[in-house]
Amino acid sequence: MSLRPYHEDHDAMNQPSLQNESLANRIHQVQEATRGISEQYPRAYIRECIDQDRFPDEMWKALGEYGLLGLTVPEEYGGSGGGVVEIVALAEALALGGVPTLFLVVTGLGRVPIVRHGTPEQIRKFVTPTCDGSVKLCFAITEPNAGTNSFDMSTLATRDGEDWVLNGQKVFISGARDADIMLVIARTQKASDVKHRTEGMSLFVVDMKTPGITLQPLNIQVETAERQYMVFFDNVRLPADALIGAAGKGAKLMFEGLNSERLLAAAAALGIGDYALNKAASYARDRKPFGKPIGSYQALQHRMALAKAELEAARLMTYSAAERFDTGEDAGALANMAKLLASRAAVAAVEAAIQTHGGYAFDRDYDVVTLWPMVRLMEIAPINNEMLLNYIGEHVLGLPKSY
Repeated sequence: MSLRPYHEDHDAMNQPSLQNESLANRIHQVQEATRGISEQYPRAYIRECIDQDRFPDEMWKALGEYGLLGLTVPEEYGGSGGGVVEIVALAEALALGGVPTLFLVVTGLGRVPIVRHGTPEQIRKFVTPTCDGSVKLCFAITEPNAGTNSFDMSTLATRDGEDWVLNGQKVFISGARDADIMLVIARTQKASDVKHRTEGMSLFVVDMKTPGITLQPLNIQVETAERQYMVFFDNVRLPADALIGAAGKGAKLMFEGLNSERLLAAAAALGIGDYALNKAASYARDRKPFGKPIGSYQALQHRMALAKAELEAARLMTYSAAERFDTGEDAGALANMAKLLASRAAVAAVEAAIQTHGGYAFDRDYDVVTLWPMVRLMEIAPINNEMLLNYIGEHVLGLPKSY
């Protein structure tokens, strides 16, 4: 793995206590490199980008220069190597530094099926330029009517000679305005025309400058630099090499990416949770309205301590799932559990930080309430926790399907 880490003589920030030394070293190397980014572009920088409604281009470029955007991409294709463990460590470390980015999540998941199932030419065309940040990739699957039931999507790509013509719409697409290319999940056979719902789905890489694409910003109240969009495709013509893998066989490819997405979301939740707890603990050590630090009050101390314990448990689950993913094992169940536990733990951590700060938590200058919308969103996106519980009940416990 090729990275240019930030060297400083101190421990890796918030490195989890893992018995597997090689795994801990993989995490440590990424965290050391990431610290250079988060110190150069701190929380104040990302807040400025949010207020100005602009993409954090400077930070993104620096991530590319450090080799961090190239994680999970083989070195032969211009990447830094490594696996899901490394990019999960990157997502956590950025969030812990107060600069979480949804674009890393969508880039990380979007590249998985291309690297695994694309031709060498497609990987060089679509993935290699994302490693230095010169090309940005986003991901589009959710539709207004289908929602969580992605198999019921209606966006359709039909053949026209060697080309494809794409029509339909997607919603809640993070960073669509800032992306150069988008991995789009579409049907190449209508849901009504297939015997099994997983059939007839295909993956396409779409150049965002192609005629026929329209973006409509959504008024989503989440404090991130990436805005959410409705995306319309009106007779968008795609070349033959836009198709990743075989036509109609994209469902399996899609889920390979979605498992990594859940781990990246879990990692971001963990980082934000610890970031919030660190703010709360620092405030609780200094705040003395009755002459002694409020951190000595068990009502606050126990709440923060429990949130920390839950974050650590979720962290172990997250990296266990990431390591299993990298060894080629089925990581679906653990990835779902990791996202479920991490999002819940992060919400508890931010709630503890809000309660600790009292009324000041709602002063935006204290930058506490600003963390709430994103962690609360993570109980809903990229997939809601109720669906994760459904999966665990059905596929892990063997219970009857509940929906």
